[in-house]
Amino acid sequence: MYVSEIMSKNIAVCFPDMNIKECANLMVQNDCGEIPVVGSEADKKLIGVITDRDITCRVVANGINPCEAKVKDYMTKNIYTVKIDDDLEYCQQLMSEHQVRRLPVVDDKMVCIGIVSQAHAARHASKEGAGELAKDLSRSRSSLEAPTQNVGNM
Repeated sequence: MYVSEIMSKNIAVCFPDMNIKECANLMVQNDCGEIPVVGSEADKKLIGVITDRDITCRVVANGINPCEAKVKDYMTKNIYTVKIDDDLEYCQQLMSEHQVRRLPVVDDKMVCIGIVSQAHAARHASKEGAGELAKDLSRSRSSLEAPTQNVGNM
């Protein structure tokens, strides 16, 4: 099974100069916990992601006004990506290895074309694969190294 068969295709994106409150509203409207950040509406080249955790830990917990804070200053820049022709096993391996619950799907030019989540992967994995993925993602993040490089062509 390939990423193209399980990914969400109609996704919300945000832009670097958008304020955090607008981004959080997008998360609410789209019932999601991560939004890809793209350079512009025209090219949709992926430059990062912003998660509900980024907003909570980097903005709210530090007393920063979300109406004034810009996405570009609080987004996660070191990200992992998959392509539409990557297989489900590789996708699950990346999620487990790097303890991420969502992976942006990009084309050869790093244009964001979708997103695949832990839930997508678990629905289509074997029972053993889904169990291992859930177990790996529930490990303490402090036991892992922070990402130092991007997967893909970022």
